[in-house]
Amino acid sequence: MDKILSARVDESTVRRIGLLSRRLDTSKKKIIESAIQMYATKIEEEQNFDVLDQTFGAWHRKESADQVTQKVRKAFRHSMMRHQK
Repeated sequence: MDKILSARVDESTVRRIGLLSRRLDTSKKKIIESAIQMYATKIEEEQNFDVLDQTFGAWHRKESADQVTQKVRKAFRHSMMRHQK
């Protein structure tokens, strides 16, 4: 899913993105995405930075997926019953 990003960028940078877009016959979005990807790769190599190592713990949960599902369904049912009173 694409998201909208708002950032103040120097006018010369905006013109350069537009020029590259026309010259390469591609979208400005693609130019920006490619530039960010190249920059991230460079930084990761220079600083020995691995995104998965840094974020891996975010996916660990103490509860199983079934337990989470049951908990969410119970909360949903409870909220629906509250409105039936």
